Amino acid sequence: MPHASAPSAASRALRRWALVPLLAFATSGCAVVNQGEVGLKRVWGQIQPEPLEPGMHGIEVVSTDVIRVPVRTRTKTFDFSLPSKEGMNIRARITLLYRVEAAKAVQVISTVGEEYEEALIGPVFRSQAADVSANYLAKDLYSDERRAIEQEIGAAMRTILEPRGFVIEQVLMKSIELPPGLAAAIERKLQAEQQAEEMRFLIDREKLAAQRKRIRAEGERDAQLVLAEGLSDRVLRWRSIEAFDRLANSPNAKVIVTDGKSPLNLQADANPPPPRAPDVYE
Repeated sequence: MPHASAPSAASRALRRWALVPLLAFATSGCAVVNQGEVGLKRVWGQIQPEPLEPGMHGIEVVSTDVIRVPVRTRTKTFDFSLPSKEGMNIRARITLLYRVEAAKAVQVISTVGEEYEEALIGPVFRSQAADVSANYLAKDLYSDERRAIEQEIGAAMRTILEPRGFVIEQVLMKSIELPPGLAAAIERKLQAEQQAEEMRFLIDREKLAAQRKRIRAEGERDAQLVLAEGLSDRVLRWRSIEAFDRLANSPNAKVIVTDGKSPLNLQADANPPPPRAPDVYE
C-alpha cells in the first residue's frame, strides 16, 4: 500500500498565513467610553497622551486596555473631628463637590493613579479643613461664620489641587456636633444676643418717635411765632372792623356785645335816607 506524500513547503506556508487573520480577529476588541467620562488608552503599560472621547473605540486586547476616568461632578462626604481655636474637638460631616479636569486626566492618572480619591483628595481635604477650623472658635462653626469656613477650606484646596488636574466646586458643612454643655452655652449666648439686638431696635424706634414729636412741636411753635409777629394791633383792629362790617350788612337779626373799645360800624346801609324835616304846627 503506497504511503501518502508529505505536505509541500508551499502548502505549509499557506496554512501559516491563513492563521494570521484568525489571530488578528481573536485579539481585536472594542471599548466603550460612556458620557461623562474620558478614556485613557494604555499600551503595554504606557498611557497614551490623547484621551478618548465618549463612544466606541477599537483596541487590541492583548497589549491595550482603556482606563475610564469620570469627569462629571463627584460627591465625597467626610466624617471626622475638627479642632477649634480653644483646642476642642468637634465632630463634623462635610461634603466635597469636585471633578477631574478632562484635559488633565492623563496627568491625574499618571501622577496620582486611579485611586486618586483615597490617595490625594481625602488627605488634602482633612488637612486643610483642620487648618482652617483651628482659626475659629467653636461657636463660629455653629453660627453664620460657617459660610466663611466653607469658603476658606475650598480656597485652600483649590490652591493645592487645581494644578494637579482637579476642579474644586464647593465645600458644604452638613452637620456640626458640639459637646452638650458647649452647645447649650452657645444657645443661651445666641438668645441673649438676639434679645439685646431687639432691645436696641426698640430704643432706636423710641428715639425716632421722640425726634419726630420734637420736630412737630418745633414746627408748631415756629408757626405760632410767625403768626404772633404778623398780628399787630393795627392788623387786629382792621380784622375787627371787617368782621363787624360783615355782621352789620348781614340780613339776619343780630345782637352785638362788645367791651366798648372795639370799633363798630352802626351804619348798616351804605346809602342812608336823608334826615326827616321837623313837623310844623300852626
